[in-house]
This record gives sequence, structure tokens and C-alpha cells, in this order.
Amino acid sequence: MAIALDQILVIDVEATCWEGDPPAGQSSEIIEIGLCMLDVSSGERSVRRAIMVKPQRSTLSEYCIRLTTITPEMLADGLSFAEACAVLDEEYRAHQRTWASFGDYDRLQFIKQCEAWDIPYPFGRSHINIKNLLALQLGLKREVGLQRGCSLLGLTFEGSLHRGVDDAWNVAAVLERVLLGRRR
Repeated sequence: MAIALDQILVIDVEATCWEGDPPAGQSSEIIEIGLCMLDVSSGERSVRRAIMVKPQRSTLSEYCIRLTTITPEMLADGLSFAEACAVLDEEYRAHQRTWASFGDYDRLQFIKQCEAWDIPYPFGRSHINIKNLLALQLGLKREVGLQRGCSLLGLTFEGSLHRGVDDAWNVAAVLERVLLGRRR
């Protein structure tokens, strides 16, 4: 199956987390999938969506609530992880598009969770690690975080850090600058 190259699906996930080790019997699982579409020819961002995912094998810690601002109430009507993966595939053709994330965490978290839960991986093989690409493009000695990356490119971070929907929007802006070389 050919990969569509007209748009890049930018993804940022938030997952359950704890200040230390997870409680016995729990492991990190995706609770928000932020997504944005980047039009390759125009550099325009579209779709700014949060897919909330109800945790099934872990609980939302106070640390996670503080870090992400995601509350149990926000997840109460969330989709199951399998349903969220189906949305990515059916509504955004994730398996037919190049997709991107800031770093490799998001890709690895999807792989790990899909394997552990026996759910088909919703993406194709074409993934862009924007964190790495940014460091290479700017000649940095090491990768930097999203806020620093925005700053280095003269972008103002929009929204709340560690909210998948806002992070995906900002990651798409970084990708637009790095990929298309546009300076505003």
C-alpha cells in the first residue's frame, strides 16, 4: 500500500505516570492522543483534536493530574484504547500516512501498548522523529525539549505543555519550520 505524502499526521500522547515507580500491577498507558494534520505543500496546520482514552489497566495519579491537567472526569467518557486506534485508522488513515512525533516515546508507547493488549498497530512504517530532525537541522549537540525547540525557531508555544492536543499543534509548527524551512 502506497503512503500518502500530501499530509503528515502529527501525534502526541500523554500516558498515566507516577512520581516514582508505578503501583503494583499497573503500567503506563495512553490517556490522550493529541493530533494535528500538517499539509506538506502549504505548511498549514489543520485538525486540532484530543482523543481521550479511558485507562483500563492503571489509575490516574495526582502527579499525572498535575503534570498533564487531565482529570478523571475528562477521561470518564473516553474511548477504549482499541477504539482510539480505530479512530486513527478510520478517520485519519494513519496506516496510509507518514506520521510524526516529537521524539520516539510516542511511537514506542503505541508499539508496547498494542503488543501488550493484542491490538493492531494503527500506523504504517513511515515515522518522523521531529526531536531528532530538529537537532540535526540546527546543528545541536543534543536533542532539546519541545518548548526549547519552539524558542529556537522563534515560535511561541501555544497552550499547555503536556496536553497532547496542544503539544501536537506545536510539534506540527516545529515540523513545518524544519521540513519546509519557512521563517515567519
